[in-house]
Amino acid sequence: MKVREVMVTPVITVSPKTTYEDAAGILHKYGVSGVPVMDGRKLVGMVSEKDLFRAMYPLYDEYLLEPHAYANLELQEEEIKAIRSQPVQKYMSAPVVTIEADACLLHAGGLMLARGLHRLPVVENGKLVGIVSREDIYRTILKKHLQL
Repeated sequence: MKVREVMVTPVITVSPKTTYEDAAGILHKYGVSGVPVMDGRKLVGMVSEKDLFRAMYPLYDEYLLEPHAYANLELQEEEIKAIRSQPVQKYMSAPVVTIEADACLLHAGGLMLARGLHRLPVVENGKLVGIVSREDIYRTILKKHLQL
């Protein structure tokens, strides 16, 4: 079975300049947990709920240097308000791991597991044509091999 048989199209995308708040709203509105970040026609990153969630907390190194600064949760909530207008390029994951549309579906699943990814942008001739998630693969495999 090929990735193209289960990929989702059209793909919801954001630009690197999309704000944190707008990106969070898009994920919520469309019920997705991550989207590709496109600079024109170029795929430059992925932004996920995990990336956005991580942005609300200090980096581990920052915490180690100033643990007392992060004990004030009210101050931390104020800092969260400040990230609302920041561009997603600040929080996105890059470089992007992609999969070809004609790749084997099990290869895509193995790649996701090996890299700790939940979704892969699907490309054809270097162009974004779809997206496939762990859920898409798992559901398809269950239907095909376990008759569920």
